[in-house]
Amino acid sequence: MNANEPLAYRMSPKTLDDYVGQEDILGKDKILYRTIKADRLSSIILWGPPGCGKTSLARVISNTTKYKFTKLNAVTAGVGDIKNAIEEAKNPFLNPSGRCILFIDEIHRFNKLQQDALLPFVENGTVILIGATTENPYFEVNKALISRSMVFHLQPLTVENIYTILKRSLEKPEGLGEYKIKISDETLKKIAETANGDVRTALNGLEVAVLTTNIGSDGYITITDEIAKESVQSRKAIFDKKGDSHYDNISAFIKSMRGSDPDAAVFYLARALNGGEDPMFLARRIVIAASEDVGMANPNALILATNAMEAVHMVGMPEARIILAEAAVYVARCKKSNATYLGINKAIEDVNNKETGEIPMHIRNAPIEKMRELGYNEGYKYPHDYPGHWVEQQYLPDKMLGTKYYNPDENEDRSNIQEKE
Repeated sequence: MNANEPLAYRMSPKTLDDYVGQEDILGKDKILYRTIKADRLSSIILWGPPGCGKTSLARVISNTTKYKFTKLNAVTAGVGDIKNAIEEAKNPFLNPSGRCILFIDEIHRFNKLQQDALLPFVENGTVILIGATTENPYFEVNKALISRSMVFHLQPLTVENIYTILKRSLEKPEGLGEYKIKISDETLKKIAETANGDVRTALNGLEVAVLTTNIGSDGYITITDEIAKESVQSRKAIFDKKGDSHYDNISAFIKSMRGSDPDAAVFYLARALNGGEDPMFLARRIVIAASEDVGMANPNALILATNAMEAVHMVGMPEARIILAEAAVYVARCKKSNATYLGINKAIEDVNNKETGEIPMHIRNAPIEKMRELGYNEGYKYPHDYPGHWVEQQYLPDKMLGTKYYNPDENEDRSNIQEKE
């Protein structure tokens, strides 16, 4: 093992028994575990956030299987590299077994042409594909490749998983075992927590702490909480503005406001801001929630949300975070009604799919005398001329009479509602 290699690489598991985490897909009764053990692999896609063990699992498969193992990184590889890998797989001198695993890291970065170049060789069994991706493969990977592969969703590692790997790195000679290190279990757990499910971040931080701390008079490198905090990159939410996690977080933010949970709304707002989301995008989502989910239960929510969006535009970050939080909390705490949302959707559906008839003559526009002679606006009753500023008359077309689009619910704010007598 090369000591110049990063600790995260040196601590990569060699066997399935060394592998920590992902019990949901690698338990001994699970199909992926059995497939690897039996050396009867089919093409697979490993989908999960950074540092969850996708590449490590590929290395374990490489060490376990009797297949030739070829690795490409989609960031740097092109169609020519794919063709070279295929030729090597088919060459009996370079691949006597005739079996080859082609591991493509970050496969979502391959364009359609590159992914299409793989398809016939995956289909005819020239190579077994293992693709690793941080993005949802159902959106980012060729549907034909997906249909010929098993997709396994890896989760962020737990604090306990990362703590176990950190402890192991302190004990193993290929890790930091040759150093005399003092570090408490509590400090190790804090590193594990700060890593946010990414073991690579945790191991890199621990290595930086050890290599940059002077040996004390007792002959030990002592890692304190403060040193650990400085050495581990500050916690960042797993968040890519163009990726799947972006949509997951925004979905959670919207649903937290809709579900009247202000704490969750503020949490997902913070994740989005921490991940670099555009504050104006978040402000627009709050405006939409104020109309779609609060609606007529509190019409003031839309006014407040719109004003908040304008304030965010004028003030900018970092103070805009306060404005966004206030608006999100207000919307979350409001009573809810989606009656107008349902109403407009039903009306649009009818307009698109039904013969709705003609606008009644008495409410048509009559800007010139000739149109009035044709009956436009004839018989229109001006509501303000009647008691209560309301009068019974037909507004819907004949074919739509009796249709209800707005059905007020129990949460409707009726303080300024015109009641029909």
